[in-house]
Amino acid sequence: MAPENFNPNGNASNLPWEDGFLDSLSIVNSEKAVKEVIQPPLVEGIDDHLVEFSEAMRTVSKVLRRAAEGKASAQAEASEWKRKYELERERNRQLENTGLNSNYTVEKGDNSADHLKLMSETDEPSQFCNEKNGIYSHEVLRDREHNAYSNVHGKLIRKASFKLQWYCKGEKNDQHKHDIVSFEKGNITTAERSSKQICLKWESPPQTVLILTKPNSTSVKVICAEMVRWLKEKKLNIYVEPRVRTELVTESAYYDFVQTWKDDDGFLLLHEKVDLVVTLGGDGTVLWAASMFKGPVPPIVPFSLGSLGFMTPFHSEQYKECLKSILQGPISITLRHRLQCHVIRESAKTEDETEEPILVLNEVTIDRGISSFLTNLECYCDNSFVTCVQGDGLILSTTSGSTAYSLAAGGSMVHPQVPGILFTPICPHSLSFRPLILPEYVTLRIQVALNSRGPAWVSFDGKDRKQLSQGDALVCSMSIWPVPTACRGDSTNDFLHSIHEGLHWNLRKTQSGDGPRDS
Repeated sequence: MAPENFNPNGNASNLPWEDGFLDSLSIVNSEKAVKEVIQPPLVEGIDDHLVEFSEAMRTVSKVLRRAAEGKASAQAEASEWKRKYELERERNRQLENTGLNSNYTVEKGDNSADHLKLMSETDEPSQFCNEKNGIYSHEVLRDREHNAYSNVHGKLIRKASFKLQWYCKGEKNDQHKHDIVSFEKGNITTAERSSKQICLKWESPPQTVLILTKPNSTSVKVICAEMVRWLKEKKLNIYVEPRVRTELVTESAYYDFVQTWKDDDGFLLLHEKVDLVVTLGGDGTVLWAASMFKGPVPPIVPFSLGSLGFMTPFHSEQYKECLKSILQGPISITLRHRLQCHVIRESAKTEDETEEPILVLNEVTIDRGISSFLTNLECYCDNSFVTCVQGDGLILSTTSGSTAYSLAAGGSMVHPQVPGILFTPICPHSLSFRPLILPEYVTLRIQVALNSRGPAWVSFDGKDRKQLSQGDALVCSMSIWPVPTACRGDSTNDFLHSIHEGLHWNLRKTQSGDGPRDS
C-alpha cells in the first residue's frame, strides 16, 4: 500500500501518492518529448550544430530524470515522517486520556483576587502517572481524600493545601487586573495591561519539608544539620536524600528521626507527602530538585550556597528568618516553565519503540559532539519549516534558562515568567542567523537531516546525553508542570538582582560631567 501523502497543510489527498506520481509522470513525459526531439531521422551529412544540440538535450533529459527521482524520494520521506508524527500524536493522546479528570474552580477572595483551586474526581493513583516514564499526564493534581494522609512514625499526617492568587502591592494599583480586550465598533484594543505577581497562601500549615543539598560541600553539611535541628523544633517532618540521611546518622544518632525513601515507588510519590522543598546549593541543586518531580512540584525555597545564583535568592545565613516567614505565608513565587522532550528514532516502527519523555528546566541542547563536521538540523515549528541549522548546534531553552547556555551563545535574557521558548543557534555558519523567541504553545521538531555528514548529540539540562543518528528527531513542547520557586522580594526584583549581581549587567564607569556642554 502506498504511504499517505503529507502536504504542508496537514491534509491528506484522496490518493495519497497522487501529487508525487503526477509530478513525476509529467517530468517523465517531458523527458520522452526531449528524446523525440533529440533523435531525428538519421541523414548522412547531418550538421555538426545539430549534434551539439542533441547532446545538450540529452543532458536536459538526465536532469529531468534526477528531478523526478528526487521528487519521489521527497514524497516518500514526507509520508514516512507523517506516519511517525501521527504515531507520536496518538501516543500523547492516550497519555492524556489516562490522566485524572479534574475541574478548575475559580473563587473570588479578599481584595478581589482570583484564587485558583484544583480538584480531582477519581481515586485511582495509577491514573495520575504513566507507568512507563513516570511523567504525569494530566494538567492538575489535587490531594485525594483517602490518600491525602501519609504515615509518619505511626501518625497520619495530612498534606498541606494552598491557594494561588494574583497579587500586586497597593490595592489602588490597577496593574493587578487581567487583560481586557475590547471589540467595540470593530476596533480591537487592549484596555488594561496585566502585571501580575503570583502569591501562594497556605490553607493549612505545612507539615513536611524535603531538604536537598549540594554534595561534597562541608559548609552545606553544616547548614543542613543546623536546619534539620531547627525544623524539628518546629514540629515538622523532614525528608532528605538517602545519602544525606546516612551522613547525618553517622555524625549523630540524634538524627535518626530524619526520613528518606528506599525505592523508586517512594521516590515517585514524594509529591504526595512533601509540602515544601528546601535546596542548599546553587542553580544546579534547583535543577536536580525539579528533575525529581515528573509531575506536580511542591514550592521550592532555594538558598544560595553555590557560585552563581540566578534561581537562589535566599541567603543561607538568614535561613531561620526566611523559613519562618515562608511557613507562615503568603509567599511570592515564580512559576518556572519546563520543556517536555521526546526523542523519536528514525527506525521506530511502533509506539512501544518510542523513548520516554524527559522534562528540562533550563535547556535541551543538540550539538555536533566530537565530530568535526557541522550539524545539519532541519527545524519545524508546528509542522511549518523554520530553517536548517548548519553550525555547532542548537539550544532550545526556557526563559529560566535564558541566563545559562543560551546567554553564552548570544541569546537574550528573558524574565522567567514570560511564557516562551528560546531558539538559539550555537556558532552558526551564517551572518544572518539571529536567535528567536517563540510562543509557549508551539511544538518544535528538530531532525538530523538524512544527508548529514555525521550524527548529532542531545543533552537535557546538561545530563542524559544521547546520540541522534540521521533521520532521528527531537520533539519539544511546553510541559504542563511548572516549577514554583519562592521569591525573596518579588519575581521581577529577584530577576533584576540576579543579573546585576551574577553577571554585573551593564556595569561601567559613569561618564564624567566635565567637558563641553550644549549651549
